[in-house]
Amino acid sequence: MGGAPPGKGPAPLKSLRPVIRLRTLVAVVAIAYNRFVLHDSWAIASHIALSILMSMFPFLILLTSLASFFGTGSLADEAADIILEAWPSEVGQPIANEVHRVLTEERRDILTIGAALALYFASSGVESLRVGLNRAYGLRETRAWWFTRLESIAYVIFGAIVMLGFAVLVVLGPFVWRGLVYWLPGLEPLGWMIAFLRITVATVLIVAALFVAHKFIPAGRRRYWAVLPGIGTTLVLWIIGGLSFGWYLETFPSSYASMYGGLATAMAALVFLYTLAAIFLFGGEINGTIIAAKRRRLHETPRPRFEDVVVTP
Repeated sequence: MGGAPPGKGPAPLKSLRPVIRLRTLVAVVAIAYNRFVLHDSWAIASHIALSILMSMFPFLILLTSLASFFGTGSLADEAADIILEAWPSEVGQPIANEVHRVLTEERRDILTIGAALALYFASSGVESLRVGLNRAYGLRETRAWWFTRLESIAYVIFGAIVMLGFAVLVVLGPFVWRGLVYWLPGLEPLGWMIAFLRITVATVLIVAALFVAHKFIPAGRRRYWAVLPGIGTTLVLWIIGGLSFGWYLETFPSSYASMYGGLATAMAALVFLYTLAAIFLFGGEINGTIIAAKRRRLHETPRPRFEDVVVTP
């Protein structure tokens, strides 16, 4: 008599569901942050930031070597622009200028010792991500060090080839568009689509890189849906962090120059990468927290769910 109508849960419980979900979300975030601190992720984030900054130019040199090897040297310059597309202009533009200066020299030394060293140093950035993600997922690396290093080198080469492929699309886009506008002049007001194409390419690259990083770089294997919460968290916080950092540099442009002098650009890039690395590791901790909770729940004795209890007077 006092139960809920068939097929419907108790009315008060339905009204509490948003509160329960919010409390669950807050609990996951709090546990993830505690894990983040216990795993020394602040220190690992600085290691990742420095490794990426040090490996960026070797990676671009490798990219130039590959492009020159295939006779498309100008694509490396375009690929570098794609990499820095999502960075705040105050950070990315000075680095882009240095990148263009370095990449103006044609390189055909892909098989030389210099290129091999560039490849090795570029793979160190992947290795730093492996260390942080293994801690975030609570895993211990059991594979041989030489195997993981070769795997990192393979990721770098594959990433360089993919970058060149996307650069081809970005370079060909304006040519194709001009041809379409020539034959269909009414399309000219839609020229903003070229800029949208660049942003889309950069976004696709970022999302694909996050999926590869979370699914394949750390030890073990995870399903695609299992890494989605951390990737979504990372993307949202990256957007907020990038906009906030860009606003800070635009509002207080002399702060870094007064503290670091001629090293202001390098330090701004390092702090920006440090912020991105910390957010990336926090996304891994979100995934690790959810995966650990599901594993514990599977090993517990099944108990009646609160939603299944019908209260009667």
